[in-house]
Amino acid sequence: MTLSLGHFLSVGAILFALAVVGIFLNRKNLIVLLMAIELMLLAVNMNFVAFSYYLGDMHGQIFVFFIMTVAAAEAAIGLAILVQLFRSRASISADELNVLRG
Repeated sequence: MTLSLGHFLSVGAILFALAVVGIFLNRKNLIVLLMAIELMLLAVNMNFVAFSYYLGDMHGQIFVFFIMTVAAAEAAIGLAILVQLFRSRASISADELNVLRG
């Protein structure tokens, strides 16, 4: 059995759908929200690599490196903000955090 492009795209769609469900079902815990965003980026990366492989072009894999760089920076900055909010409020619940409102 060989894996076709449809197999990779369906796995990417399932990952993306799980991330969307994770965002809409859990709006209270900010760590879970960050993990769902990372899962979305993973699904997009899988689609880029699959298209890149099946089209014989390297552009998709180059885009993946840029997306991974942005995802790593987003995770580092997001976790640093969460640590500071937890130190000041002793909670990471999104409902209780109104510090960033103007």
